[in-house]
Amino acid sequence: MRVDLDHVGHRYADGPLLFHDLTASLVPGHVYALTGRSGAGKSTLLGIIAGWTTPAEGQVTRQGIDSMRWIFQNPHGVAQRTAIDHVSLPLLAKGLSRREAEVQARTLMDRFNLTQVADRRFAELSGGEAQRLMLARAFAAQPSLMLVDEPTAQLDMHTAATVSESLSRIARNDTIVVVSTHDPNTRDACTDIIDLKNYQ
Repeated sequence: MRVDLDHVGHRYADGPLLFHDLTASLVPGHVYALTGRSGAGKSTLLGIIAGWTTPAEGQVTRQGIDSMRWIFQNPHGVAQRTAIDHVSLPLLAKGLSRREAEVQARTLMDRFNLTQVADRRFAELSGGEAQRLMLARAFAAQPSLMLVDEPTAQLDMHTAATVSESLSRIARNDTIVVVSTHDPNTRDACTDIIDLKNYQ
């Protein structure tokens, strides 16, 4: 399983290239940080990696990618459902019983420091708790590729630190994780860095 970027570059319409000549191989077991100034093309590159956007230059090859989850800046959940319901849903969709799903969901929530809020409604969660819940829900689905767009952009410094800490623990052997960020703490929590300033 891998995503290969081969001399990838992108521009919009007739504008200047946002980045060019970017070559990288993304493999499971790593958390890749996409960094760069605002407007450098971080979210655009996420779209290219996902296959939603065709690069203006170069090519992207995906091998063994059969599922993907995208986590956006603003966490979206069902206000009246509990946190554990959100993590259980992908497990129920795989055919697990409610009891089995909740046992696995609680294990995942513990990994993201969410055990204490498992039975709270989504509307009652803090911003950091909600963002970590989205990470846990995405992992419950066991995607081949996980794309995380500016996970701390809307959070205060302390809350952002809790999300960054969670990111440092999510590298696993069956998922490629790519995080777009401007936050140095989030960058440092990742295993690898792709800085777009090196491709401008």
